[in-house]
Amino acid sequence: MPLTMSKEVFITCAVTGSGGTQDRSPHVPRSPQQIADSAIAAAKAGAAIVHCHVRDPETGAPSRDLDYYHEVTDRIRDADVDVVLNLTAGMGGDIVFGDTENPLPLLSAGTDMIGASERVAHVAACVPEICTLDCGTMNFAESDYVMTNTPGMLTAMGRMMTDLGVKPEIEAFDTGHLWYAKQLVAEGVLEAPALVQLCMGVPWGAPNDLNTFMAMVNNVPPDWTFSAFSLGRDQMAYVAAAVLAGGHVRVGLEDNLWLDKGVLAENWQLVERAGTIVENMGAKLMGAAAVREKLGLIKRAPGT
Repeated sequence: MPLTMSKEVFITCAVTGSGGTQDRSPHVPRSPQQIADSAIAAAKAGAAIVHCHVRDPETGAPSRDLDYYHEVTDRIRDADVDVVLNLTAGMGGDIVFGDTENPLPLLSAGTDMIGASERVAHVAACVPEICTLDCGTMNFAESDYVMTNTPGMLTAMGRMMTDLGVKPEIEAFDTGHLWYAKQLVAEGVLEAPALVQLCMGVPWGAPNDLNTFMAMVNNVPPDWTFSAFSLGRDQMAYVAAAVLAGGHVRVGLEDNLWLDKGVLAENWQLVERAGTIVENMGAKLMGAAAVREKLGLIKRAPGT
């Protein structure tokens, strides 16, 4: 099919993530203030959406602490720049098996399995404009770790998000995840038109070659909005690819630590570079207000 390049593009900055990157770069934010400050700087550099996890301020380990989420949310909403807030809801679905001869019992280190209500508790407390919904179960990089999102769990979480008035950003790591996302919309769990993030090159989901990417794009319903990213050195290449394919873009330290070879990046620098690519391709960057209008989002006041 012919490419239909995006003429108006929003940038999402994935500020910190939950991966083990906290000791690989001094720029990966840990504390709620650092995460919020980095998100605000990214917004000032051109990001219309900031996607936030929280971490333990001392260790940098991933956290689900409601107080951390409240502080990040309040600081971003109180900022002197307008930005759409997107909180993760991907935590709490982690299984780490024992070795191949003794997979049970599960290893307590790394296993974090909780119920749907608890996985969405911070979303209900902070009511961001967007939250993520990882739309499938998959082997995820490490040998014995499985990212677990069953159809029943996704249905329960999706209904909660819809009832809260928070728009799910469907995280699709492979074509089957898009297939199930369409089923959730058909069943009325999620509202159409939906928002999708195409997650490319994450072991062991969809590889980041362009044929696979276009297969993913071609499986997104035409009235839905999609964004895309890839990891590491391919992050900026996928800025161009996403725009060419008619989508929007995501960059940030969750997915890539480097600005150039040997040069560690800050979030605002990645956003600035992505913005330059978008504009040099002849597209216009969208601000937060335009994104809210496009996606039907509700702006939340400070203290909400």
